[in-house]
Amino acid sequence: MKILITGAGGLLGEALAARPPEQWEVVALTREELDISSAGTVREALERHRPGLVINAAAFTDVDGAETRPDAARAANTNGPRNLAEETRRQDSILLSLSTDYVFDGAKGEPYDENDTPAPLSVYGKTKLAGEEEIRRLNPRHFIVRTSWLYDNRGASFAKNALELARNNEEVRIAEDQRGSPTYVPHLTAALALLAGSENFGTHHIAGSGGASRLDFVREIYTRLGISTPLAAARTSDFPRPALRPANSELATARRDAIELPPWREGVAEFVRREAAGKDGEGG
Repeated sequence: MKILITGAGGLLGEALAARPPEQWEVVALTREELDISSAGTVREALERHRPGLVINAAAFTDVDGAETRPDAARAANTNGPRNLAEETRRQDSILLSLSTDYVFDGAKGEPYDENDTPAPLSVYGKTKLAGEEEIRRLNPRHFIVRTSWLYDNRGASFAKNALELARNNEEVRIAEDQRGSPTYVPHLTAALALLAGSENFGTHHIAGSGGASRLDFVREIYTRLGISTPLAAARTSDFPRPALRPANSELATARRDAIELPPWREGVAEFVRREAAGKDGEGG
């Protein structure tokens, strides 16, 4: 099957393009090659390549920047999915689009499943939710995959930033009152390949199993790598940011056909193994 991947220069898009299943014929396009906010450009690209499946990994992911650049966030996160949904429906192809745990407000106090009602706090979360709604409205042959706290050995992420903090500080302060589902990108890409080969259309929560605070997550990384830099618990309010974050955005699934990822600590173990090997995620 021919697969077109948008956002191929990003963390997830690059990983999907670098390690595709053997049965995929992949066309991977960066934002410079395909701006999904342009309906005409989307139509031209899909008419040229004729994919059976489009995986939309393109997004405006600067959560704080979206507060001051809402039009840019809306163009990528809402208008882009709408354009892809319209064109994939017209060509009778499938759309798989990535969404976020930030569509929830974090007030539930326990993990969110697909039946929970979204209530985003930020412009980023609102534009991503609006993109979901456009896809549901326009193309019934869709997968919407909400995921959480992505990290990999390549690219920028909270995990890589935590390693940099350990190198440059005598003590590292990490919020203990933000909870989510750390998701190792290679685990997610394998799950997306399975999902794409099914007809289990609709909304899916696919993230590292179990939940962790940001402090738990960093402590696990430091412990496994033998990093001795002291960790100190902090509060989210200690690091004022323009955008509000959900206090708890841990994801769970209520689907009977769910694809569940390994426990998040197994993702950390693999991340650490590759970091220690110094192979930037290239190791087998």
